[in-house]
Amino acid sequence: MTWFVIGYYTVLLAASCLAAYFNKRQIFLPLFSLTLVSFVLGIVGGTGALQFVAIGAGLLALAAMISYGFREFLIVLTSDEMAKELRTAPLTAAFGMFVIFTYAVMGIFAPLIAPHGEAEVIASAFAPADENMLLGADQLGRDMFSRIVYGTRNSVGLALTATLLAFILGALAGLLAATKGGWFDQLMGRVADVIMSIPSLIFALLMLSIFGPHIHVIIIAVAVIYAPRVFRLTRAVAGNIVVMDYIEAAKLRGEGTWYLIRREILPNSTAPLIAEFGLEFCFVFLLVAGLSFLGLGIQPPTADWGSMVRENATLISFGDITPLIPAAAIALLTVAVNFVVDWMLWRSAGLKET
Repeated sequence: MTWFVIGYYTVLLAASCLAAYFNKRQIFLPLFSLTLVSFVLGIVGGTGALQFVAIGAGLLALAAMISYGFREFLIVLTSDEMAKELRTAPLTAAFGMFVIFTYAVMGIFAPLIAPHGEAEVIASAFAPADENMLLGADQLGRDMFSRIVYGTRNSVGLALTATLLAFILGALAGLLAATKGGWFDQLMGRVADVIMSIPSLIFALLMLSIFGPHIHVIIIAVAVIYAPRVFRLTRAVAGNIVVMDYIEAAKLRGEGTWYLIRREILPNSTAPLIAEFGLEFCFVFLLVAGLSFLGLGIQPPTADWGSMVRENATLISFGDITPLIPAAAIALLTVAVNFVVDWMLWRSAGLKET
């Protein structure tokens, strides 16, 4: 038994006992659960398994501290009403907001953060990491770290643009269908059903094969794919609002369709629509990354995370984790957005802590 094992169990047991003594059940349960899991893994995997668990627990603790600090930072900067809402945000939502903020900074200030150009060849193919290249070089000798930074702007920017277009088309159609009703509602519903019946990846591949993998084609194709999903939700939310008494009163006053949408329906359906925007962004982001991985997304030499996974995939055979870095960047942003969306859905549902 090494000193690491003794110190590891001593710290866990001491922290668990202190949490139990001060009646901190929310802290005691995960700590003692970690102790039991570590005991089993230590028997099966030895010291190596305990070191792996310790590193994972340390990373989780670091993420929790960063999330708590970022949440308190936002509380200080925002108004009293927003600060009250932020205090109810779990650490997962705060972590998601921190990740989104970090990606936004990387995308906006990419030329200032990246030490080299996204297409600049500075070394030999697959050169290892050194003081000039934090993550090494890719298959052409370009700096991986610089391409990751520029890929934030390209990949996230493209997905955000396509999501905005899909959301505008779908939300506008849904609001009009709920307000007008009749044949227009039926027509839009049938069009949405037809588009949703086609698998999204097959539809995107078909459009890109016909019109070519251009940026505007990708944006339009993805927007057409996901606009019906936004339409269905918007139609359902707005359909519950248009039957309210204040909508009938506005109609009796002679208010037009756009007034009803702008002043009555849209303000009362903002929360679920914002949450839906986050979910749609995740779907669009993963679809765009998948298209790039297949070679039909953002074209070289422009940096893109999906294509970076494909271009450096051969390194996995040699035990190099470089191709996993852009994949991890995709997964991290998707998880972060879902954390924030979960909190927003909790808020929109009107749930309160007891």
